[in-house]
Amino acid sequence: MNIQAKSEIPSCPDAPSFQEIMRSTGGRVNDVLTRRSNPPQSREDIPFHQYISQDYFDLEMEKMWRKVWQYVCRDDQVAEPGDYLVYDIGRRSVVVVRGDDGKLKAYHNSCLHRGTKLKPSGTSGWSEKLQCPYHGWTWNLDGTLNEVPCSWDFPHLDYEANRLPEVQVDVWNSLVFINMDKEAPPLLEYLGVLPEHFENWPWDDWYLFMHLEKELFCNWKTAQEAFMEAYHTPLVHPELTQVVGDWNMQHDVFDDHVTRDLCALAVPSPAAKKSISEQERIDRVLLGGRSTDGKTVQLVDGQTARDAMAKQVRAGLETQYGMDTEGYSDAELIDSIKYNLFPNIFIYTGLAMRSIHRIKPIGNDPNRCTFEVLMMRPVPKGQPRPDPAQPVRIPEEMSYKDVPELAAFPLSAITFDQDTGNLRAQHEGMMASEKGAETLSVYQECRIRAFHDTLEKYVNK
Repeated sequence: MNIQAKSEIPSCPDAPSFQEIMRSTGGRVNDVLTRRSNPPQSREDIPFHQYISQDYFDLEMEKMWRKVWQYVCRDDQVAEPGDYLVYDIGRRSVVVVRGDDGKLKAYHNSCLHRGTKLKPSGTSGWSEKLQCPYHGWTWNLDGTLNEVPCSWDFPHLDYEANRLPEVQVDVWNSLVFINMDKEAPPLLEYLGVLPEHFENWPWDDWYLFMHLEKELFCNWKTAQEAFMEAYHTPLVHPELTQVVGDWNMQHDVFDDHVTRDLCALAVPSPAAKKSISEQERIDRVLLGGRSTDGKTVQLVDGQTARDAMAKQVRAGLETQYGMDTEGYSDAELIDSIKYNLFPNIFIYTGLAMRSIHRIKPIGNDPNRCTFEVLMMRPVPKGQPRPDPAQPVRIPEEMSYKDVPELAAFPLSAITFDQDTGNLRAQHEGMMASEKGAETLSVYQECRIRAFHDTLEKYVNK
């Protein structure tokens, strides 16, 4: 039965919306955050074969991953001539390199002699030229063929015709993207509303201070969708019910490639079973209820936890990093402002939570993926930019609580464990399912629906 698309958007009863919470607190209201976009959607079930089928996965690889713009790294990770980074997706491999002219280039990571990878997967570093490790064919950074050992034995070789095949590469807001489709529209067109929305949220003066990469037993979409809704939050993250507005967060679908959610912090969830004081709330918020000097924050009469948290973040950014926060509202400072760019990244752009999550399949396996967390900090004013963090790889069975880099972020470690803890069970449950499909909510899971709608457009072309 075809269930017709509907336009009504339900809201959580007896709970303030994100818009109401945002307008009730300090600072100017950013016009970008006042917008809403919820086009009508189907209500049909989504079949599990889209998660567990090798055939469907192969369609994704051929018809989607080769056609979309994919985030690779930050531009400061390939900052100097000769800096390179290898990006893999499925069986495809691309090497991104900074040329001698300072421009970025991206090439298919395969020697034109007998196919050996020019640079090993998962590596980055510096290289004067791109040389095959097998027989030594060598290319300049601009892709021109430089040297062929025993060139006398290749009288038939056309050097000009053996330039390295290029991949589209472009940079937006310090983020490097590639697209393997030579006919794909330019990056700025693909990004839709993002350039306009991020006009007041530049990322150039931020640096990567932590990069975690965890292996998971589940489809890449299964892992991604854990971060596209907060319907699960009260059950999976019970300690957050007094400090996170989950069921009443805002979800927006702007176009095929861009969706977002806006989640208020330092407020109770609609699922909270008891009332607590604002002082108790500030003691529980994500930043620990501590001031910049390490002392417990004591609220004055009538002060809310949101106000205290915003003041705390402002003080920290101004004293530790020399940042001017006057032009930012409390919502921009403390709330979770998360954009999802199809197919596989989340960009958190609140000043207290600036990070990227990326989910990628491992190899050509629909049952395994990596979940990456890339955390940013402002470059301290007047100081040199710190080197970007190297990735820390974490096996599935290892708890985030045992990752040394997260020792200073105990609540993040707990929530990452909670978020990824159900994924194996969910993936195995999909394979065991008699129903064979999932039923999504109309609003809280609308971004998952939008994601599948876009994916289907690619695989059905």
